[in-house]
Amino acid sequence: MITSRFPLGDVSFTSGYFSTLVGEAAKQCYGVAAMAPRDMTDAVRSMVHGSDYPEKGVRVTQEDGRLVIELHIAVSYGLNISTAARSISHRVKDEVEQATGLKVARVVVSVDDVIA
Repeated sequence: MITSRFPLGDVSFTSGYFSTLVGEAAKQCYGVAAMAPRDMTDAVRSMVHGSDYPEKGVRVTQEDGRLVIELHIAVSYGLNISTAARSISHRVKDEVEQATGLKVARVVVSVDDVIA
Protein backbone atom coordinates (compact mmCIF):
# COMPACT_ATOMS: atom_id res chain seq x y z
CA MET A 1 0.00 0.00 0.00
CA ILE A 2 1.43 3.36 -1.04
CA THR A 3 0.00 6.43 0.66
CA SER A 4 0.43 9.98 -0.54
CA ARG A 5 -0.57 13.28 1.03
CA PHE A 6 -2.51 15.76 -1.07
CA PRO A 7 -3.92 19.16 -0.03
CA LEU A 8 -7.41 17.72 0.41
CA GLY A 9 -6.29 14.59 2.30
CA ASP A 10 -4.42 11.31 2.11
CA VAL A 11 -4.82 8.85 -0.75
CA SER A 12 -3.79 5.19 -0.51
CA PHE A 13 -3.04 3.09 -3.58
CA THR A 14 -2.89 -0.70 -3.44
CA SER A 15 -0.03 -2.63 -5.01
CA GLY A 16 -2.60 -4.38 -7.23
CA TYR A 17 -3.66 -1.03 -8.69
CA PHE A 18 -0.07 -0.11 -9.56
CA SER A 19 0.67 -3.56 -10.95
CA THR A 20 -2.33 -3.40 -13.27
CA LEU A 21 -1.60 0.19 -14.35
CA VAL A 22 2.09 -0.45 -15.01
CA GLY A 23 1.56 -3.86 -16.62
CA GLU A 24 -1.06 -2.59 -19.05
CA ALA A 25 1.03 0.46 -19.98
CA ALA A 26 4.07 -1.76 -20.66
CA LYS A 27 2.11 -4.36 -22.67
CA GLN A 28 0.86 -1.64 -25.02
CA CYS A 29 4.39 -0.61 -25.97
CA TYR A 30 5.83 -1.71 -29.30
CA GLY A 31 7.92 -4.88 -29.09
CA VAL A 32 6.73 -6.13 -25.70
CA ALA A 33 5.73 -9.74 -26.29
CA ALA A 34 4.80 -10.54 -22.68
CA MET A 35 5.53 -9.80 -19.07
CA ALA A 36 8.17 -12.14 -17.59
CA PRO A 37 8.15 -13.54 -14.06
CA ARG A 38 10.53 -11.57 -11.85
CA ASP A 39 11.32 -14.41 -9.44
CA MET A 40 10.27 -17.94 -8.43
CA THR A 41 7.19 -16.57 -6.66
CA ASP A 42 5.97 -15.09 -9.95
CA ALA A 43 6.76 -18.35 -11.75
CA VAL A 44 4.67 -20.35 -9.29
CA ARG A 45 1.84 -17.80 -9.47
CA SER A 46 1.90 -18.17 -13.27
CA MET A 47 1.23 -21.87 -12.86
CA VAL A 48 -1.60 -21.28 -10.39
CA HIS A 49 -3.30 -18.18 -11.87
CA GLY A 50 -2.52 -18.78 -15.53
CA SER A 51 0.20 -17.32 -17.67
CA ASP A 52 -0.98 -13.71 -17.45
CA TYR A 53 -2.08 -11.95 -14.28
CA PRO A 54 -1.73 -8.25 -13.34
CA GLU A 55 1.17 -8.51 -10.90
CA LYS A 56 3.37 -10.61 -13.19
CA GLY A 57 6.76 -8.99 -13.75
CA VAL A 58 5.93 -5.75 -11.92
CA ARG A 59 7.22 -4.40 -8.62
CA VAL A 60 6.44 -0.91 -7.34
CA THR A 61 8.08 0.52 -4.23
CA GLN A 62 8.30 3.95 -2.68
CA GLU A 63 11.60 5.66 -1.92
CA ASP A 64 11.77 9.16 -0.40
CA GLY A 65 8.19 9.86 -1.45
CA ARG A 66 8.79 8.87 -5.08
CA LEU A 67 7.98 5.63 -6.87
CA VAL A 68 10.52 3.08 -8.09
CA ILE A 69 9.08 0.76 -10.74
CA GLU A 70 10.73 -2.51 -11.78
CA LEU A 71 9.54 -4.32 -14.92
CA HIS A 72 10.51 -7.74 -16.23
CA ILE A 73 9.53 -8.27 -19.87
CA ALA A 74 9.97 -10.53 -22.87
CA VAL A 75 10.51 -8.77 -26.21
CA SER A 76 10.08 -9.74 -29.83
CA TYR A 77 13.11 -11.02 -31.76
CA GLY A 78 14.90 -8.40 -33.87
CA LEU A 79 13.91 -5.46 -31.70
CA ASN A 80 16.43 -2.80 -30.70
CA ILE A 81 16.34 -3.54 -26.98
CA SER A 82 17.82 -0.28 -25.70
CA THR A 83 15.38 1.83 -27.73
CA ALA A 84 12.44 -0.30 -26.64
CA ALA A 85 13.48 -0.15 -22.97
CA ARG A 86 13.79 3.63 -23.12
CA SER A 87 10.37 3.92 -24.79
CA ILE A 88 8.75 1.62 -22.22
CA SER A 89 10.35 3.54 -19.37
CA HIS A 90 9.04 6.89 -20.62
CA ARG A 91 5.54 5.60 -21.30
CA VAL A 92 5.18 3.86 -17.94
CA LYS A 93 6.48 6.93 -16.10
CA ASP A 94 4.07 9.24 -17.93
CA GLU A 95 1.06 6.96 -17.42
CA VAL A 96 1.69 6.49 -13.69
CA GLU A 97 2.32 10.19 -13.04
CA GLN A 98 -0.76 11.20 -15.02
CA ALA A 99 -3.06 8.60 -13.40
CA THR A 100 -1.94 9.05 -9.79
CA GLY A 101 -0.31 12.46 -9.44
CA LEU A 102 2.70 10.77 -7.81
CA LYS A 103 6.25 11.34 -9.04
CA VAL A 104 8.30 8.44 -10.41
CA ALA A 105 11.96 8.40 -9.41
CA ARG A 106 12.96 5.73 -11.92
CA VAL A 107 11.71 2.86 -14.05
CA VAL A 108 14.00 -0.16 -14.31
CA VAL A 109 13.27 -2.34 -17.34
CA SER A 110 14.80 -5.83 -17.36
CA VAL A 111 14.56 -7.84 -20.57
CA ASP A 112 14.43 -11.45 -19.41
CA ASP A 113 13.53 -13.22 -22.65
CA VAL A 114 13.45 -12.80 -26.43
CA ILE A 115 10.56 -14.47 -28.22
CA ALA A 116 10.82 -15.35 -31.90
